[in-house]
Parts: sequence; C-alpha cells; structure tokens
Amino acid sequence: MDQEAQKKAIYERLSTRRRKYVDRIGYDRWDPFQEPKDPIDIRREVTRRSAQDLARDFFAACTAEDQNAAYTNGVREMCKGIVASEDRCRGMYDFALWYHEQIKAMGLEKEMWER
Repeated sequence: MDQEAQKKAIYERLSTRRRKYVDRIGYDRWDPFQEPKDPIDIRREVTRRSAQDLARDFFAACTAEDQNAAYTNGVREMCKGIVASEDRCRGMYDFALWYHEQIKAMGLEKEMWER
C-alpha cells in the first residue's frame, strides 16, 4: 500500500472531531507520518548537573536535622533557579554568602539558627 492510500485510510478512520482538525489545517498539509519531536534537552548548570541532580547531591551531603517541607521546597526552588540562571536566585545566593561572612566575623555561627 502506498503512502497516499495509507493517509486516506487513516483519515477515514479518524473521529469526527479529529477530521475537523485535519480539514481546518488542510488535508494536503496534514502529515500523519511525521516523526515525533525530540524532547527539550535537560538544562544543566556550570557543573553539568540538572536541578534534580543538584538537589539530590545536596540532600545526600546535608547534615541539617530539621529538614521539613519548606526547607526541601526552598532547596529545590534554588536548584531550579540556578540551572535557569535566574537573577532572583543569584541575588539570594550573593546575599547568603555575604550574610554568612557577616555572621562568621561576629562569631555568631552557632547561634544563627537557634531559636
């Protein structure tokens, strides 16, 4: 069976709704044999890790005992922002580095997260 005959057979088996779509774009332009599109490449940051890789590696190395949903969500949000090079996350990162130096200079590292 040649391709045109296959195309006609496929068209005849389509539902009414799907036929309307084909008619709207034009039967001649419709290609039921087109190759599927490739998925978008997974974005990676400078160390070649995806957001998921970053979060997994962080949690594997993390020593924080009081991880809760907010903590986990914050980490994942930062990972996504880093991979996407979002200015918002860069600002939070720069602030965290600066603040850490401030706390360290004052000798308050141990008291920082105590309540």
